[in-house]
Amino acid sequence: MLAAMEQREVVKRVIGILTEAREMQRLLEADEREDLDAGAGAVTALLNETMPHIAIPDDFSVEEVVAVVGREVGGAVEQLVSAFTLAFTMLAQVHDSGQTDVSSADVLQDLALRVEGGGPDEDDNPLL
Repeated sequence: MLAAMEQREVVKRVIGILTEAREMQRLLEADEREDLDAGAGAVTALLNETMPHIAIPDDFSVEEVVAVVGREVGGAVEQLVSAFTLAFTMLAQVHDSGQTDVSSADVLQDLALRVEGGGPDEDDNPLL
């Protein structure tokens, strides 16, 4: 099985996916559709790197397979959901505060810097 990806790395990858999604939206609005498939690769790569490889013995019952898969995949799914939740919460806070001078790109960049630096906000946020 692959080693679990550190939460900081997962958050950075989620920021990358969200940044790519913003760029895809910009391309759609500009009617430049030739590069729109690029973002799917980042999501697939993240899933491949975070999801564990599970060996299921041939003699396992359906119930045993469900239990093993749930136990093994649960942590990886929780890690991904936590990273997307963190990004969403930060974006929502800025939106809800009515700050029109801060873009979503600014918020994502700030989050990336916090994650990279492991600064003082680390203790305030259990998701990092």
